[in-house]
Amino acid sequence: MMDMTAVAETPVAQGVGIGDGILNVNKPAGWTSHDVVAKMRGLLKGPKVGHAGTLDPAATGVLPILVGRGTRIAEYLLEWDKEYRAVLRLGQTTDTQDATGTVLATHSTDGLTDDGIRAAIAPFRGRIVQTPPMYSAVKVAGVPLYKSARAGKTVEREPRTVEIYELDVMDIAGPDVTLRVRCSKGTYVRTLCADIGGALGVGGHLLSLQRTRVGPLTVERSLTPDEIGVRAQTGRLTDDLLPLDAALDMMPVVLVDERTAGRVRHGAAIPAGVGRWASDHRGTPAVVRVKDAAGCLLAVGKVSAEPAESDTVPGVAIEKVLVDVDAVTK
Repeated sequence: MMDMTAVAETPVAQGVGIGDGILNVNKPAGWTSHDVVAKMRGLLKGPKVGHAGTLDPAATGVLPILVGRGTRIAEYLLEWDKEYRAVLRLGQTTDTQDATGTVLATHSTDGLTDDGIRAAIAPFRGRIVQTPPMYSAVKVAGVPLYKSARAGKTVEREPRTVEIYELDVMDIAGPDVTLRVRCSKGTYVRTLCADIGGALGVGGHLLSLQRTRVGPLTVERSLTPDEIGVRAQTGRLTDDLLPLDAALDMMPVVLVDERTAGRVRHGAAIPAGVGRWASDHRGTPAVVRVKDAAGCLLAVGKVSAEPAESDTVPGVAIEKVLVDVDAVTK
């Protein structure tokens, strides 16, 4: 599972008026994430389209599709946690750490017990260190690792720390262990499976993977590309779009008056002490949503250092304007 964010922003001919936000797409097996983007471009015929949180072709499940100004907020969605249903096959090691690769070694799993498997999995909860797999998009010296792997080269990779918030054993059926994994960004579930197999001494790889949740988007409420096509034709797709404001709900809100709002629409910074917090919060956040007095989302901004007085709102540098320059509050 490659975990990165990619955005394609090539506009196409005018067509379906859907608005700005995020579509919860259920990616079919065999499709690349770019395949889904291309399909959405063809169906929506107008807005910019991108995706956040790449899924490997063999994986299925939630793929956030960014529509219109949704492509502007991809970087802020990186902190969304992710949840997966993964099937680990013990006893086989592959060169890709998943079922698409070549089997490198096979070991008997006859000596394993359910209790032993659960005990070996327990240490993988919490903060762990992973080495990115060779078949991944991580770049070393500017070259993606998968290109080096296809050339038969093994490249030294820097280990990285990720967090496994939850790791539950859902089922054990012979050599196949079904896991529920809730993890931080940057986690390779296939590497997790390979490492668990290594800890058990028999090897292992990721047999199948479904992403069941990304942030607030769940697979139960996702739509297949075909379902999106039907809804787009009947004009019902807008109801399925997660608005930008809801997608950025993890950010505190700074409210500004209409004069300042007009400046924000042009990308001008908000001086310290001009805005006010919409609700109580702790500390000084790194980024905030900026809204006008009526609650209309205007922009995302980066907060300056903590002000001298705790009740004073710090200055905010505007990073992404999310409304038209001439937009007015209705």
